[in-house]
Amino acid sequence: MDTLSQFKDELKTEYDTTRKFFEVYPEGKNDYAPHEKSMKMMPLATHISEIFGWPDVMLKTSDLDFAKGDFQPKHLSTKEDLIQTLDENFKSAQKALDQAKEEDLNETWALKNNGEEMAKWSKYGSIRHSLNQITHHRAQLGVYYRMNGIPLPGSYGPSADNPGF
Repeated sequence: MDTLSQFKDELKTEYDTTRKFFEVYPEGKNDYAPHEKSMKMMPLATHISEIFGWPDVMLKTSDLDFAKGDFQPKHLSTKEDLIQTLDENFKSAQKALDQAKEEDLNETWALKNNGEEMAKWSKYGSIRHSLNQITHHRAQLGVYYRMNGIPLPGSYGPSADNPGF
């Protein structure tokens, strides 16, 4: 099985769908959240765009330790910045997947905080988890859009707002 090419194909599909969502991102709604415990719209969309870069990080490292400052979330404020970040992270992930070898997916990768392991997977599992996170958070963004009357693009087929897909 050629897992790396399957990951590349899946990442491209998720990128294309996410880009459609970002192209209709509503200016002036960055601070919208449906509930006080919910992430605001722009930080949520930014998070989605950053997840696209995770395969690159995962294939080049053995862990990410939040306490060491290995990752600092971006603070984006415009649709253009959001799309640019998505495009850059997608390209870096595709390049990393191009350069990887199947056996690289067997190595472990962990999320840590001050050295304490919070989660650990094979690199295959960590990339699979990141792809799942894209889908999960984009669905959240779709709820935000729906609650604000923003027509939803189709994801894996038509949407009620885009029946022609």
